[in-house]
Amino acid sequence: MRGRRVARPQAEQQVRLEPHEEHCRSCGTWMPVAYHAHRKILTVKGLVQLRLVVRRCPNPACQAYKQPYRPEEEGRWALPHGECGLDLIALVGRLRYREQRSAPEMQRILQERGLRVCERTVEHLMHRYEELVTLHLSCRQRLHTRFSSQGRVILAIDGLQPDVGHEVLWVIREVLTGEIVLARALLSSTQEDLSGLLTEVKEILSVPVHGIISDGQLSIRRAVASVFPEVPHQLCHFHYLREAGKLIFEADRHAKKELKKQVRGVRPIERAVESRTDAEAEVIHEYALAVRASLTDDGLPPLSASGLRLQERLQAIHDSLERVGEKRGFPARLND
Repeated sequence: MRGRRVARPQAEQQVRLEPHEEHCRSCGTWMPVAYHAHRKILTVKGLVQLRLVVRRCPNPACQAYKQPYRPEEEGRWALPHGECGLDLIALVGRLRYREQRSAPEMQRILQERGLRVCERTVEHLMHRYEELVTLHLSCRQRLHTRFSSQGRVILAIDGLQPDVGHEVLWVIREVLTGEIVLARALLSSTQEDLSGLLTEVKEILSVPVHGIISDGQLSIRRAVASVFPEVPHQLCHFHYLREAGKLIFEADRHAKKELKKQVRGVRPIERAVESRTDAEAEVIHEYALAVRASLTDDGLPPLSASGLRLQERLQAIHDSLERVGEKRGFPARLND
């Protein structure tokens, strides 16, 4: 079987990828763009031209000096140095091991999809699929060994949705070790979908589950009850406190709004002393800065009430002004 004799056709889609990090992870130095790399990837939807922004650390004293820092998302498209996407590898694996297709049959199916591949490429993709499955099984064996040593697991379930209408990434993590047991993107978050996810986790684990932690989403609670009916299910402390503290949060927000009304005259005082450079003007300016900083220093409900924090900060400023008045008297401008 001979290799390709003609150039690959033009890509149907152009995608630009940039690194998420702009500073070196080793020394913290800002990394300028060194060059742009290009990769043409054959995916299930056709050829895609990737334009990769590559950065390098300019610090000679850094251990990562001039080492290329490529976009993290590149690994989602294809394996290193591979010309075919991971989605195409997964499709070949499904055709081979689920539908029991031969290499010529898989080549025909791919060509019917508009993908120009030879039989050797199909065999190559099948081998890559087998290698990835082997790696996945070896990772499961590592988790099995680690969980067996502790004799029990406690699972945490959470879903992350980047935007409305997109897939939800569900992550099931073991709390005691921090290991990710399973992560999968689902189009919906119904009880049936989550039950299937938990059933797969149950099959992976070789030790008993002593507890499960999640938020109060009804589909999660029902899925846990159906797959792990005898396992204690606890709501996440943060979500629990947030729901329990809603009334307190509303009262605190109203109090903060009323407190802000009492300090709205700070900016005119600052303008009145902008052109002055004496010590009194500097003190007034510092107090005004303290007031404005207090207004923007929000808390994180339900663990930290922003209204109470604002009241504490303003009270501290008031007490400081009172001490100044007792020792030296208020400046005439403030008495006005």
